[in-house]
Amino acid sequence: MKIASWNINSVRARPALVERLIVEQQPDILCLQETKVVDGIFPTEMFDRHGYKHRQLNGQRMHHGVAILSRVPLADPGKHDWQDNGEARHIGARLECGIRIENVYVPAGGDTPDRHLNPKFGQKLDFIERMTRWSEGLREPTIIVGDFNVAPLECDVWSHKALINVVSHTPVEVEALGRLQQAHDWIDIGRRFVPPPERLFTWWSYRSPDWTKNDRGRRLDHMWASPTLAGHLKAHAVLEPCRNWERPSDHVPLICEIDV
Repeated sequence: MKIASWNINSVRARPALVERLIVEQQPDILCLQETKVVDGIFPTEMFDRHGYKHRQLNGQRMHHGVAILSRVPLADPGKHDWQDNGEARHIGARLECGIRIENVYVPAGGDTPDRHLNPKFGQKLDFIERMTRWSEGLREPTIIVGDFNVAPLECDVWSHKALINVVSHTPVEVEALGRLQQAHDWIDIGRRFVPPPERLFTWWSYRSPDWTKNDRGRRLDHMWASPTLAGHLKAHAVLEPCRNWERPSDHVPLICEIDV
């Protein structure tokens, strides 16, 4: 089974990019973040044409939003309000093989890494803490994917020295994500197949006039698996060329393959 994950930064603004990904990669399951559309007007027609008859949506107008589009049946859908304010940032479902797919969009956290000066940063840390408590109680094999908005390793950013006090790579965020990973002994699929310190970025800012020239990337997008799935993981890829597609997202898709 091939699972893709992509922060698309508006699914209605980039349908051609999503369709190109589908045609070229043929994922069985596609998880999207930052869809920026309410469920009632989600663009289902294109997905139906390509066989994605099963879907779970958690949308929101103009902001946030997550979706699971699948060629295989989805059951037992669930939404967690880890933001604790009703924002559409999570959707999950169970596959017939018994594996759960969880799709999450962690808040970016604003610009100042101080919860007292910047409430958005505190919300981000609290969001990850709620995910950690949830992870502690997991009893079924799970794959969680999405935009975690944290680059945990020094080699997950273009310059650890330059970004250590920049939101997404600060020690407090890295420590919070580490506790989340330890809570379920999650396997970081990306780093299982591309071990550190090898370069592995998934996001490049729109502010860069030529992202390929300065390559100031960060690994903000992740795929994690329950430890019981370790022997089933077959491949992982970051589709970096997608950042050069016309009117791209600032994130690129991730794909993992798992033997079910």
